[in-house]
Amino acid sequence: MTRRLALVLGIVGVAIAVATAVVLATSPAVIVSLDDAWNLEMVEWRGSVLVGWALVMNVLGGGWVATILTPLLIAALAWLVRGWRGALFALIAFAVSAGIVQLVKKALGRARPQDLLIASDFGSFPSGHTANAAALAVVLWFLFPTLWVAIGGAVWTAAMGFSRTVLSVHWFSDTVGGALIGAGAAFLAAAVLWRWVRLPPVLDGVEARDPRADPPR
Repeated sequence: MTRRLALVLGIVGVAIAVATAVVLATSPAVIVSLDDAWNLEMVEWRGSVLVGWALVMNVLGGGWVATILTPLLIAALAWLVRGWRGALFALIAFAVSAGIVQLVKKALGRARPQDLLIASDFGSFPSGHTANAAALAVVLWFLFPTLWVAIGGAVWTAAMGFSRTVLSVHWFSDTVGGALIGAGAAFLAAAVLWRWVRLPPVLDGVEARDPRADPPR
């Protein structure tokens, strides 16, 4: 992963999500037909076990857990392995993701499915829960850049998006848009704060020096 690639991924992710919002506002026929078909399929799949799991995911992926507790826990973890700069990167990534989600929600004002199983606020696109999950996945990958962390983050994000459609609280395209914004925001934050993100891990409580920096005089 390079800084340029992180920047490109961030811009492309957010741009595709915003473009989808524009399409939904102007010519939504194709997307709406796909969303309707997916929602009808989810209604057929509903069962007590699947709905119960989706309700647990609803708690883990939203409210104070996702907006306060999870960012603080990840920031604390980042502080341990990357120092205060890593912690600040994590918090900025979550904040940028949440900010973009709310801006697009308010600008588009898309209605949620009528057969949703839980009460939710106005603005269906994009899914904030899925955006939180994707931002979490990318932040953790930058802290621990291994294949298993990448796979785990992808599975977590997909599971969160799926759970939102099981509850019919979001359309399928909402979850895709949320994943793109969450991941894109984290990549953008990493690109802007690249030297902070790529500092070596903290050793013995002292931040290790960036080997690319100028030698001490």
